[in-house]
Amino acid sequence: MASKKIRLNRKAFEQIVEKAVERIPWDIRRHLQNMVIAVKRRPSRELLAELGLSPHETLLGFYDGVPLSERSLTAPPLYPDTIYIFQEPLEELCCSREELMEEIERTVVHEVAHALGISDERLEELGYG
Repeated sequence: MASKKIRLNRKAFEQIVEKAVERIPWDIRRHLQNMVIAVKRRPSRELLAELGLSPHETLLGFYDGVPLSERSLTAPPLYPDTIYIFQEPLEELCCSREELMEEIERTVVHEVAHALGISDERLEELGYG
């Protein structure tokens, strides 16, 4: 028997995203001050194709912006960096609100790492591997 997946309305999901972000250690969370976190139902086929993923592969989050290591001091980015959180793939992966919150927290940290150039090894040290 398959376990029941969680399904939430958009507002309840966004509240869990907020709580998950609050759980992220300040050393990482402080980098979110100049980023937007946006919830989308699921990634578009175009985004999956752009990333070299098939329409059946799972994408939980996506960082859209200019990583710090590639920024120019004289020409700041035109748009704020955005972390997209994909609701349906996360819900399909999780069976409880707590599990969902943990997975969202891990996803946001992973996307912040893309923005900051944090290595996968360092993420593992911080418990987000």
